[in-house]
Amino acid sequence: MGAVTTRILVTGATGTLGREVVRQLADGGRVVRALSRRPRPTGQPAEIEWAVGDLGTGEGIDAAVAEVDTIIHCASDYRRARKDLPGVRRFLDTARDAGVTHLVYISIVGIDRVPLSYYRVKLEEERLIESSGLAWTILRTTQFHDLVRRIAAALARLPVMMVPSISVQPIDTREVAARLVELAAGRPRGRVPDLGGPQVRTFRELALSYLRANGKRRLLLPLRLPGAAFRSYQQGGHLAPDHATGRRTFEEYLAQ
Repeated sequence: MGAVTTRILVTGATGTLGREVVRQLADGGRVVRALSRRPRPTGQPAEIEWAVGDLGTGEGIDAAVAEVDTIIHCASDYRRARKDLPGVRRFLDTARDAGVTHLVYISIVGIDRVPLSYYRVKLEEERLIESSGLAWTILRTTQFHDLVRRIAAALARLPVMMVPSISVQPIDTREVAARLVELAAGRPRGRVPDLGGPQVRTFRELALSYLRANGKRRLLLPLRLPGAAFRSYQQGGHLAPDHATGRRTFEEYLAQ
C-alpha cells in the first residue's frame, strides 16, 4: 500500500503571509493547494494546486476543501472582516463536513486587550474556530515588518511626519510562515504561545530607520489620538515582550 498523501490548503494565498506559507510548503515538498479570490498568478509553479473561491460568498469553497487534510487559514481583510463573518462560519462547517483534521489559524496579539473593531472580529473568528468541531491550533503574532514599513511610507508622504506615540514589536513574515508550517505538520495544539518580534521599539525609532533606509529626511512630530484603542496601544496591549522569539530585526528587513 502506498503512502497517504497529506494535502494542505492555504487560504489567502495571494496575501503577504499566504504567499510565503505556500512557498515554504512547496519548497518542503508538501502537497499544497492555494485558495484565493484571484486566478492563478503568472509563473506560479505547476505543482501548486490552485483553487479560486470566496469565503464571504461561499463560491468555490466546497471544491477547495475537497480531499484536504489540513488548512492554514491566512485569509483576512480588515476592510470587509465584519461582513465576512457569516462566510467564515460557513467555511468552518464545510471544512468539518469534508473531514479536515486540523485547522491552523493566524491571529493577532492583543485582540482581547485592544478595543479595535478589526480585533473584535479576529477574536470572534477565534471563538468560531474553537466551537466549530474542528481540531485546531491558533497562533497569535505581533505586527509584521511590512505593515510597519507601509505605515511609515504613508506617513512620510508629507514634509512633516506625524508619528504615533506607541511602541511596536515587528516580526518577519518568513518567520511567521515557518512557524505556521511547523504547526501544520504536527498535531492540533489549541492556543499556542504567542510569537513576537525580536525587539520592542518606539514607532519613532522605526520611522527613523525607514527614513534612513530610503534616503529621506522628515521632521517628526509625536501623534497622540483620543480613544480607548490608542490608550491600549500606548499601554502595550498589542505587545508580547515575554515571547520575543523572532530573530530578524526591522533594520535587517529594510536592508533587503
